[in-house]
Amino acid sequence: MSSTARVSASTLVLALLIFIAGARTASAQGFVSPFIGYNFGGDSGCPEITNCEDKNLNWGVAVGALGGLFGFEAEFAYIPNFFGESVGTESSVFTFMGNFMLAPRFGPVQPYGLAGIGLIRTNAEFGATVVTTDEQDNSVGYDLGGGVIVMFGRNVGIRGDVRYFHALQVTDLLGLDLGDTKIDYGRFSGALMLKF
Repeated sequence: MSSTARVSASTLVLALLIFIAGARTASAQGFVSPFIGYNFGGDSGCPEITNCEDKNLNWGVAVGALGGLFGFEAEFAYIPNFFGESVGTESSVFTFMGNFMLAPRFGPVQPYGLAGIGLIRTNAEFGATVVTTDEQDNSVGYDLGGGVIVMFGRNVGIRGDVRYFHALQVTDLLGLDLGDTKIDYGRFSGALMLKF
């Protein structure tokens, strides 16, 4: 084997080892994150994040993967009594969002920002002694937010974030007249973070 061939083979092996080591450290770690939170602002019963007695609790779960800088998640959330509680009236909001995450890791602490798009489904039932009206609306929506993850080991940690949700109409996407106002609100939540 010539010296040039040996150098090329050595370079190839070294490059392959660096690639494998780099891929292993850069690989994403999967996670499951059940959360509970409350809504504020917009169409919710709380005009501000603080000093509100009519908090609409919500819960859900996010599943995804995080690397050392980027990640993604799919999040399901359910909000009962979104429009308030009254006799004969029930309302709820369900969201399913796919989010891209920018999340640089600093040891056990990982701050993040996120943006995503998905489904915002509202449901309202107005009952009377004789007639019941059921109104449902499925809208494309987006969310924006950020927060921080703190890990207490390799697999268990906590997470807190603030997000803003806004439902769109097709005309919103085309830049035309918006027409009716669509639902929007903020959410503060705390979560358990389980990585695997």
